Amino acid sequence: MTKVLISGASVAGPALAYWLHHHGFSATIVERAPGPRAGGQAIDIRGVALDVVDRMGLLGPLREVRTRMRGMSMLDGDGNELMRSTEHAISSGRLDGEDIEVLREDLTAMLYERTNAEFLFGDSIAGLEQDDHGVRVTFERAAPQTFDLVIGADGLHSTVRRLAFGPEAAFLHHLGTYLAVYTMDNFLELEDWQLWFRDGELGGGIYPARNNTELRVNLGFTAGPIAYDYRDLDAQRRLLAERFAGMRWEVPRLLDGMWKAPDFYFDAMAQIKMDSWARGRVALLGDAGYCASPLSGQGTSLALVGAYLLAAELAAAGGDHVAGFAGYERRMRPFVAANQALATENPGGPASEESVDRAKRAISLDR
Repeated sequence: MTKVLISGASVAGPALAYWLHHHGFSATIVERAPGPRAGGQAIDIRGVALDVVDRMGLLGPLREVRTRMRGMSMLDGDGNELMRSTEHAISSGRLDGEDIEVLREDLTAMLYERTNAEFLFGDSIAGLEQDDHGVRVTFERAAPQTFDLVIGADGLHSTVRRLAFGPEAAFLHHLGTYLAVYTMDNFLELEDWQLWFRDGELGGGIYPARNNTELRVNLGFTAGPIAYDYRDLDAQRRLLAERFAGMRWEVPRLLDGMWKAPDFYFDAMAQIKMDSWARGRVALLGDAGYCASPLSGQGTSLALVGAYLLAAELAAAGGDHVAGFAGYERRMRPFVAANQALATENPGGPASEESVDRAKRAISLDR
């Protein structure tokens, strides 16, 4: 049985493990966090990705936990309403469409429950050494092991990509925006309604979750590349507080909530572009290989579709990683290109509905 190590337990990693088990492979997932991660923004499952979750038996359960927004308002820097819509929301697109918006943690919890794999939480890959027979993996904590294949599904700042392909700077393309996401109490008493605001280079979005008991807060700003430690959360909080100092409306209260949030996340909006997603017995999946950025709205769909196709191509090749990885790249690359383009089509705003409709269906799951 082919033994596969997957780095990353967010969406792409567990989805891949599910499909590898379906095809008779053995999967182990290593994840730096001590357990499944909570928090995160609302994410979209669109187009072909809906077919993937349907084949996993998750379409019905995901529809049950989808967000139920009634609409959105756009505000100026003083909180005055500029426009409102009951047909469209920035985070999820058309409210009457077939696509599903769910909280990230709801999707990851479902994937975790259905994934037949060994999990190594609280650990990370420290070294990779390939030969003709496998990949010897050293971990930060666990004893070394040898696997037939290693898949990096460990996000924008992928450790696997750095170890197997080289420094991040060679592949990361900054999009000129930074974003923070976190949870706080619903002090605004929003009821299934989103608020979005913008004041010059600063802006954000707020929407309720968990039966309107919580707020998911998004704060962002435009800027060129900034040097910061992506693992130093307090430094990131200070950076955000400095940028938003002097903002009006309810922003001071939003910043107060930021300091207390246990699920604070901050990073640059960026894309990963590579000539190849495979090197020997190591390959990349999802954001690690082709991050489209949250600005595309398609990161989750790319992860789900990529996981399905990677497992399918490895199975079709009888475990031959050279042929399997080649088939995966051949099928996924046009889909990735179409969806990465959504993030840059309309700088400062969402891509057109027509572009999203084309991109989300720009691939077939069947060979």
